[in-house]
Amino acid sequence: MSASVLGPALLFCPADRPERYAKAADRADTVILDLEDAVAPAAKAAARQALVDSALEETPLDPSRTVVRVNGVGTPEFALDCEAVRRTAYRTIMLAKTESAADVAALREALGDVSVIALCETARGVVEAVAIALAEGVVALMWGAEDLVASLGGTSSRTASGSYRAVALQARSQVLLAAGAAGVHTIDAVYVDIEDTAGLKEEADDAVASGFGSKACIHPGQIATIRAAFAPTDDEVEHARALLAAAEHERGVFTYEGRMVDEPILRHARSVVARAGVL
Repeated sequence: MSASVLGPALLFCPADRPERYAKAADRADTVILDLEDAVAPAAKAAARQALVDSALEETPLDPSRTVVRVNGVGTPEFALDCEAVRRTAYRTIMLAKTESAADVAALREALGDVSVIALCETARGVVEAVAIALAEGVVALMWGAEDLVASLGGTSSRTASGSYRAVALQARSQVLLAAGAAGVHTIDAVYVDIEDTAGLKEEADDAVASGFGSKACIHPGQIATIRAAFAPTDDEVEHARALLAAAEHERGVFTYEGRMVDEPILRHARSVVARAGVL
């Protein structure tokens, strides 16, 4: 899967709930069939079988819009997850708790030439984010807050007001910068308060402005808010196009509507136009 087709809203679906697969795929830009945290230990085997069975249905999920999250390298479930994936057509794999480029290599050794979304959600994974992003086969990085804080011995990634603690913000930025340096896609973490649409909107708006390419979610009701955040308004698109048109007649830095415009500002405008063309 090319990262460009992931779309803005990625929806996690527990792999042991096959009755939800089609609906999740229909609602989201990309569905993530989750063999890891969304599935209780006792249901892991059933989840893997459901994943395999889904590939045999009369109308299977589109592999180009489907990601499978597998358990981390070194866990007892990893080899079993890979065995199940090999029996399907799914070729984009999210590797939970990726901590090194060697983890990515181990996944590709088990599954062949798959596209990898590396989930940096531990202290080591965040620290190694640059090397992970540069590993062969990696098309995107995602970060996770709660597992990260747990790996540090903490108890919560957010303050009582709902904002991220400083360590979570640093990890978010570090993963985004690593992905940007490597030229791969970035996915912002899930927003777990399903009822707090305003909080989700604020966080999704910030993800767009900061440079994330997508945001993951855990409930279909969050998809519309995420899509709206990633879709530029008509006024934003019109302004960006007018700015780029004006730049065609200028040399170097110039002034437009009272503001200085240089190449970084033009790149911002090109990003707005590009998002408008995709969404």
